[in-house]
Amino acid sequence: MSKQIYERPIINRINAGVPDKFGMRSRIKTMNNIDGVAINTITEEFGSPVFVVSERTIRDRYHEAYRAFSTRYPSVKFAWSYKTNYLDAVCRVYHSEGSWAEVVSGFEYEKALQNGVEGKNILFNGPDKQPHEIKRAIENGSYLHIDHFDELYLVIETARNLNKKALVAIRVNMDTGIYPMWDRFGFNYENGEAWSAICRIMLQENLEFVGLHTHIGTYIMSPGAYGVAAQKLAALAIKTKQKYNHSIKYIDMGGGFASKNTLKGAYLSGADTCPTFDQYAEAITSALITSDLDPANLPTLILETGRALIDDAGYLIGRVKANKRLSDGRKAIVVDFGINNLFTSFWYNHNVLPVQVHTQTTEATTIYGPLCMNIDIIRDVVQFPPLETDDLVVVERVGAYNMTQWLQFITYRPNIVMIDSEGHTHLIRKRETIETFNAQEVVPEKYK
Repeated sequence: MSKQIYERPIINRINAGVPDKFGMRSRIKTMNNIDGVAINTITEEFGSPVFVVSERTIRDRYHEAYRAFSTRYPSVKFAWSYKTNYLDAVCRVYHSEGSWAEVVSGFEYEKALQNGVEGKNILFNGPDKQPHEIKRAIENGSYLHIDHFDELYLVIETARNLNKKALVAIRVNMDTGIYPMWDRFGFNYENGEAWSAICRIMLQENLEFVGLHTHIGTYIMSPGAYGVAAQKLAALAIKTKQKYNHSIKYIDMGGGFASKNTLKGAYLSGADTCPTFDQYAEAITSALITSDLDPANLPTLILETGRALIDDAGYLIGRVKANKRLSDGRKAIVVDFGINNLFTSFWYNHNVLPVQVHTQTTEATTIYGPLCMNIDIIRDVVQFPPLETDDLVVVERVGAYNMTQWLQFITYRPNIVMIDSEGHTHLIRKRETIETFNAQEVVPEKYK
């Protein structure tokens, strides 16, 4: 008979709720597989820590979002937000569903082209487009979303030099009732700056004004704010039609839809409070179809949502490396992934689940990463069961931003695996090695 695990006596506050047939006892949720693939099998082949992306979930969320908008509006197009997750395998899944590419840098523009996206299906956002990048976008027939007047003048000059017509839209910032208002990017609606930009564009022979774009913020929990934004963009489109007899091709509502992750400080979980795609779609499409836009010539509605589409599809698997007691007696564990891998742990209370449990007893626990810095905290406090060294844990909903904002700091960045729709695993990004860095570093002869 094996030796039983010692459980330290603890006292937990009882939070009353609705009892089940077992009384008030809480049962610990575990996760031992992703899309039917055993987590133990994944770590045996690809090591720990390891990111896992579910193709099935990507497609399911995309279909859910597309259905919500396309059943409410006659012409809808999604453009995948490369900054949210620009792994080629991930991007190509979205493109296979018909999604365009939305990029915010020359780097992302190059990735989109290499992923087989035609220039005419790329939306080029961002405030720092270089002259050669603008030139390339004009030559490829991509849509340039102009962010400020200095960029507008550069586009005018470039288009004249090329003797080509640039396809341009403007980004508009506005008051939608969301605080703080995102006015760093684009032309302001309320002070007339956006209308001034449109008028300047309409006077240029080498510019074709094709669309209006906004991105009101991030993790927006109020669908009504999108309705306000859609009304204001529709008003600009109507005013352009009245003055210049010119109809724009699209209205781009950007992204910012919330995912089901829980923000730090939130009283209720994100899974309970996050608006649905139907709620976002209802607010946006109602504003457009009830406006004075010509119903026989409605502009295409473009969505650039990233977080809400990909977050649920990402997982991070790791191992427990140590159990500790802090100076005040609190329980803590150390895992083999840190904030360098899980950047979003700065603003989310991520759901961390054990793969298996040895007991149903839980205790308030702080989960630390392995980095030599005090801020390397995965969860400040969570009710967690006692685990042994090398036991596996899984973090849910990590698909957005973690694989683009992660840092090479102290440790190598890990393998990333995709589970396809048939349940097969594929390595889509290799773990870094010392050779990864030797290939980029140069040591002058003086220091050899």
